[in-house]
Amino acid sequence: MTPETLAEIHAAAFPNARSWSAKEFSALMDQTGSILSGDDRCFALLRVTLDEAEVLTLATASEHRRKGLASVALAQAEAFAQKSGAASVFLEVAEDNEAAKALYAKAGYTQVGRRPGYYLPKDGAAVAALVLRKQLQVV
Repeated sequence: MTPETLAEIHAAAFPNARSWSAKEFSALMDQTGSILSGDDRCFALLRVTLDEAEVLTLATASEHRRKGLASVALAQAEAFAQKSGAASVFLEVAEDNEAAKALYAKAGYTQVGRRPGYYLPKDGAAVAALVLRKQLQVV
């Protein structure tokens, strides 16, 4: 997947947020420990640092939602992260993003924190981020 494709999917998936540019995606993918899984319908971008992985973003093109693609992309990225030495993975999710919260709960994530006013939508009030964490299986 190209950075341009990632930027397009991300912009469509999060229309009320500031879109990440192709240049930003390119820089993230060039960082040591970056993991990208998925395809031109859905992707997960993670970064592994030492024994911990962070889900930087998970995005699904609107016409491909509710097909299980995000679950697959996330599971693949977690497996790569584990092979890269990660023992746990964490992420932030908007408190009002019910679909994403359900996806992460089904994948085994639990809330470990809350960051008030973390997300700033284009129009509207700031939204808190829930910090979620998951222990990865010991290999």
